[in-house]
Amino acid sequence: MPRTTHPQVITANDLMEGDVVYIDAAGHWTRDLTQAVLFEDRDALLAALAAAQSRPDLVVGIYATDMARSPDGTPQPVHFRESFRAKGPSNYAHGKQETV
Repeated sequence: MPRTTHPQVITANDLMEGDVVYIDAAGHWTRDLTQAVLFEDRDALLAALAAAQSRPDLVVGIYATDMARSPDGTPQPVHFRESFRAKGPSNYAHGKQETV
Protein backbone atom coordinates (compact mmCIF):
# COMPACT_ATOMS: atom_id res chain seq x y z
CA MET A 1 0.00 0.00 0.00
CA PRO A 2 1.48 3.39 -0.95
CA ARG A 3 2.31 5.83 1.81
CA THR A 4 -0.05 8.79 2.08
CA THR A 5 1.75 12.05 1.50
CA HIS A 6 0.85 15.21 3.32
CA PRO A 7 1.78 18.82 2.72
CA GLN A 8 4.61 19.96 4.95
CA VAL A 9 5.62 23.00 6.96
CA ILE A 10 9.12 24.06 7.92
CA THR A 11 9.65 24.34 11.64
CA ALA A 12 12.49 25.09 14.06
CA ASN A 13 13.13 26.62 17.47
CA ASP A 14 13.89 30.29 17.98
CA LEU A 15 17.54 30.54 19.00
CA MET A 16 17.08 33.21 21.68
CA GLU A 17 13.74 32.23 23.26
CA GLY A 18 13.36 28.57 22.33
CA ASP A 19 9.83 29.01 20.98
CA VAL A 20 8.62 26.77 18.17
CA VAL A 21 8.56 28.75 14.92
CA TYR A 22 7.37 28.14 11.35
CA ILE A 23 8.16 29.65 7.94
CA ASP A 24 5.39 31.99 6.75
CA ALA A 25 4.48 33.10 3.22
CA ALA A 26 7.00 35.97 3.33
CA GLY A 27 9.82 33.60 4.31
CA HIS A 28 9.96 34.89 7.87
CA TRP A 29 9.68 32.91 11.08
CA THR A 30 6.32 33.03 12.90
CA ARG A 31 5.22 31.52 16.19
CA ASP A 32 1.69 31.08 14.81
CA LEU A 33 1.16 27.70 13.11
CA THR A 34 -1.89 29.05 11.26
CA GLN A 35 0.45 31.46 9.42
CA ALA A 36 2.84 28.72 8.27
CA VAL A 37 3.17 27.88 4.58
CA LEU A 38 1.90 24.42 3.62
CA PHE A 39 4.36 23.17 1.02
CA GLU A 40 2.92 20.69 -1.44
CA ASP A 41 5.68 21.09 -4.04
CA ARG A 42 8.88 19.23 -3.12
CA ASP A 43 11.17 21.63 -5.00
CA ALA A 44 9.65 24.68 -3.28
CA LEU A 45 10.01 22.93 0.08
CA LEU A 46 13.69 22.12 -0.54
CA ALA A 47 14.42 25.69 -1.66
CA ALA A 48 12.73 27.12 1.45
CA LEU A 49 14.62 24.65 3.67
CA ALA A 50 17.93 25.72 2.10
CA ALA A 51 17.08 29.40 2.64
CA ALA A 52 16.09 28.75 6.26
CA GLN A 53 19.28 26.80 6.95
CA SER A 54 21.36 29.69 5.62
CA ARG A 55 20.38 31.75 8.71
CA PRO A 56 21.72 29.77 11.72
CA ASP A 57 21.81 33.00 13.74
CA LEU A 58 18.00 32.96 14.11
CA VAL A 59 16.84 29.37 14.67
CA VAL A 60 18.04 25.85 15.47
CA GLY A 61 16.74 22.39 14.63
CA ILE A 62 15.20 23.22 11.25
CA TYR A 63 13.15 20.46 9.61
CA ALA A 64 10.06 19.82 7.51
CA THR A 65 7.12 17.97 9.01
CA ASP A 66 3.82 16.57 7.74
CA MET A 67 0.64 18.55 8.25
CA ALA A 68 -2.93 18.17 7.13
CA ARG A 69 -4.97 21.01 5.70
CA SER A 70 -7.75 21.95 8.12
CA PRO A 71 -11.21 22.88 6.75
CA ASP A 72 -10.23 26.56 6.84
CA GLY A 73 -7.01 25.81 4.92
CA THR A 74 -4.54 26.24 7.76
CA PRO A 75 -1.94 23.65 8.79
CA GLN A 76 -3.04 21.00 11.27
CA PRO A 77 -0.53 18.56 12.83
CA VAL A 78 -0.91 14.91 11.88
CA HIS A 79 1.58 13.63 14.46
CA PHE A 80 1.36 13.92 18.23
CA ARG A 81 4.85 15.41 18.50
CA GLU A 82 3.97 18.39 16.32
CA SER A 83 0.65 18.91 18.05
CA PHE A 84 2.50 18.94 21.37
CA ARG A 85 5.17 21.35 20.08
CA ALA A 86 2.52 23.74 18.71
CA LYS A 87 0.99 24.11 22.17
CA GLY A 88 4.19 25.46 23.70
CA PRO A 89 6.30 24.51 26.71
CA SER A 90 5.01 21.66 28.84
CA ASN A 91 6.65 22.40 32.17
CA TYR A 92 4.01 24.91 33.38
CA ALA A 93 1.27 27.13 31.99
CA HIS A 94 2.87 30.15 30.36
CA GLY A 95 3.04 31.68 26.93
CA LYS A 96 0.69 30.00 24.47
CA GLN A 97 -0.61 27.59 27.12
CA GLU A 98 -2.17 30.40 29.17
CA THR A 99 -4.73 31.01 26.44
CA VAL A 100 -5.58 27.36 25.79
